Amino acid sequence: MAILSIQSHVAYGYVGNKAAVYPLQAMGYDVWPVNTVQFSNHTGYGHWEGEIFSKEHIHQVILGLETLNLIPSCQAILSGYMGSEAICHEVAETVKRFKAKNPALLYLCDPVIGNQHCFVKPEVLEFFKHHLVADIITPNQYEAETLSGIPIKTVADLKTTAQFFQDKGSQVVIITGVKLNDVAPDTLHIYGGEGNQHYLLAAKEYTFPVPPSGTGDLFSAVFLGSYLTYKNLDHALRRSVDLMNRVLAKTAASGGRELRVLDVDYKQDNTVAVNSIMI
Repeated sequence: MAILSIQSHVAYGYVGNKAAVYPLQAMGYDVWPVNTVQFSNHTGYGHWEGEIFSKEHIHQVILGLETLNLIPSCQAILSGYMGSEAICHEVAETVKRFKAKNPALLYLCDPVIGNQHCFVKPEVLEFFKHHLVADIITPNQYEAETLSGIPIKTVADLKTTAQFFQDKGSQVVIITGVKLNDVAPDTLHIYGGEGNQHYLLAAKEYTFPVPPSGTGDLFSAVFLGSYLTYKNLDHALRRSVDLMNRVLAKTAASGGRELRVLDVDYKQDNTVAVNSIMI
């Protein structure tokens, strides 16, 4: 079972493919990482070295995989931060080619835009607004609100936003980092919707001297791995939240700013530690 992961790469730290590849491998997946950039470290440090790869470079790497006739063994494609509209289109074209030969393949897109503000190029935001087609999407609350134009303040707003994305073709909608006025307003939630199923899970909040980057990259990876394994939204959500809780607890205890991705057993299924409610 293989997953093609198209994301950024850093030599030091755990964001992009560095946050996604090891957990998926530990879950038993053969991961094919295609790097959109190679930097010394993530940009949150203020200084970094490295190179942004072109659409042509990414296309050639993926074409090499296709030449080996590997598409039938690929279960899913995972994508995260996109540095340009050209790369967005390359990923979309790759998904179309892979699905043409393997209709059962799932595409999970984490439409990375920002948190409190938009930090991607306007052309990338416009692509996500008008051209994004993915089986599974995992925006945070800010990203979901920005893409849908719907402010999320209540459970009803969550369902309306999920329907917006489902109408665009996403069968599974995950929204992370949600604060709601009508359900425990002081609690951070994760929402998951598939068809008429709607789940809400509480997530532990941790305090960091410098908040770690890459949490969205890690969550998208462990959710995809869990969903592919169990084919059950509720189970996959609870397992993903538990794994994130354990990584974040290790990170907080370390006092550092990099996710402790290597310190958790990703084969462990401790879903009983996480409650979900149907809404």
